Amino acid sequence: MTAFTDDPRTLVSTDWLAAHLKDPDLRVIDASWYLPDTARDAKAEYQAAHIPGARFFDIDEITDSRSNLPHMAPPPEKFVARMRAMGIGDGHQVVVYDGAGLFSAARVWWTFRLMGKMDIAVLDGGFPKWQAEGREVEDMPPVMRDRHIMVSRQNHMVKDVTQVAHAAKLGEAEIIDARGPARFKGEVPEPRPGLRQGHIPGSRNVPFATLLNADGTMKSVADLRATFEAAGVNLAKPAITTCGSGVTAAVLSLALERMGHRNHALYDGSWAEWGMYEDLAVEKG
Repeated sequence: MTAFTDDPRTLVSTDWLAAHLKDPDLRVIDASWYLPDTARDAKAEYQAAHIPGARFFDIDEITDSRSNLPHMAPPPEKFVARMRAMGIGDGHQVVVYDGAGLFSAARVWWTFRLMGKMDIAVLDGGFPKWQAEGREVEDMPPVMRDRHIMVSRQNHMVKDVTQVAHAAKLGEAEIIDARGPARFKGEVPEPRPGLRQGHIPGSRNVPFATLLNADGTMKSVADLRATFEAAGVNLAKPAITTCGSGVTAAVLSLALERMGHRNHALYDGSWAEWGMYEDLAVEKG
């Protein structure tokens, strides 16, 4: 088994974060977000305890409010306004974590990358690992000072429904679905009412949890590669990641980036969009 390597652009360990926590240009983000059926309140949990200095990133608020789809990527000007208010800007190394281990934090990592901000990493194992190790937490809100930030939206990192339909028809990219097998196969109803069951034709199923160890940390690069290949993914082709609403798809995107697979994009509308339109083909099984 290969040793874990900290990479401030993808994934860092709790040891790395503890060693850098007092760095003046480090910014920590709590990006916790939960599905309604978990009955967890991310903001309340943040207010009760968070990693020292962490800011709360509200995935449902820092979004494109013009869209009727859930938590679509925000327009650059909204992202800039929110990050400035949170005291996050140019020259900062950002570390993002969540309260599930490795779940919604990857979505915020991807959002920063979409905006051209590369110095961001996900905390491996997240808040559960940090707490299990007895590391410092606080309940005080951080002191936030406005910081200048410039962004450059990387349009190649996101796909819309037309682009995904085109890719599915031509088979020019591997479409990889992070939902669980029962949802992918169309065996159970979707959590969002009114959506059809099944998956995008030709897509492969790599449930995001299969990329994680039992403690919520990400598997080694070799194990990640083996997991994708076992699901029939051709890693020589461009990849498009998808899921229920664009959150856990980012776990796949993070894994691909960690593996050195640079040609990947995320389908932001995901099944919340594809499952809504009767004129888009659906496969089951």
